[in-house]
Amino acid sequence: MKTSRRKFLQSGAALASLAPFATVSAGQKQVNKPVVISTWNFGVTANAEAWKVLSSGGRALDAVEHGVWVPEADPKETSVGLGGLPDRDGKVTLDACIMDEYANCGSVACLEHIVHPISVARKVMEKTPHVMLVGEGALEFALANGFKKENLLTPESEKAWKEWLKKSEYKPLANIENHDTIGMIALDKSGNLSGACTTSGMAYKMHGRVGDSPIIGAGLFVDNEIGAVTSTGVGEEVIRIVGSHLVVELMRQGESPENACRHAVERIVKNQPSKSKEIQVGFLALTKRGEYGAFSLQKGFTFAVYSEKIPNKLYEAKSYYGV
Repeated sequence: MKTSRRKFLQSGAALASLAPFATVSAGQKQVNKPVVISTWNFGVTANAEAWKVLSSGGRALDAVEHGVWVPEADPKETSVGLGGLPDRDGKVTLDACIMDEYANCGSVACLEHIVHPISVARKVMEKTPHVMLVGEGALEFALANGFKKENLLTPESEKAWKEWLKKSEYKPLANIENHDTIGMIALDKSGNLSGACTTSGMAYKMHGRVGDSPIIGAGLFVDNEIGAVTSTGVGEEVIRIVGSHLVVELMRQGESPENACRHAVERIVKNQPSKSKEIQVGFLALTKRGEYGAFSLQKGFTFAVYSEKIPNKLYEAKSYYGV
């Protein structure tokens, strides 16, 4: 008994001597949570709404939905929701998707007459066995679930469309002067991730065109073990590389959020070396630990961050063609 007790005490002393080192190695870096990040300048006001949910202990899924409601309902924002610039036929068509920490996801594409497509996407996720509904089917589903049919074409957007018709030149630049998407990702106090992405798409597109924003893995992807990513810009190029999923997988391999976004941008350049000089694409990433980063093709891609340490600050991402 004495021998066993002596060995026990000796082993306890040895463990105690190692305790400070164990604490340091296990701690490494404190998780930054809750935190919400979103694309472009309008991400600041969107983040403020999302923060109301996160700061009160709410779920990341609710935070991102409530957050993107802000630009969706703002008639002055011409690339999201109400007031969005129409397609070349004068119709405002909306795309959106949402994804939670359990890999549940919902999406709508080419949806007309509904101010908040993100909430229709959530209904698709929660009330159907499907991931995506499009066009008339999406509208019928929205109306059956209590959404109101409204005219989304404001006088200002209609005037801009009629002016465009004089030359009918399609130039999908999508930069800070012509925002196209709000993508939002949040990490809540429970350590869970969710994301949302919503847009009226590229101005004056062909009727029926759908970009990356409502496509899970392209415009948005959430992996609750690793992180979440959203994209913005010319969606065709994001779709070609399944961009958001690619960035998550790069983070899984150990890349930082910014480096993972940079590698995705470099792949677009490799695929489309000439076209990449004329368009904008940006990626925004958030890890499970609350680390974030972004990278874009051209200068001008901004993103907003809100956490307890960072009270809703706007940043400009590094860029491939930046100087």
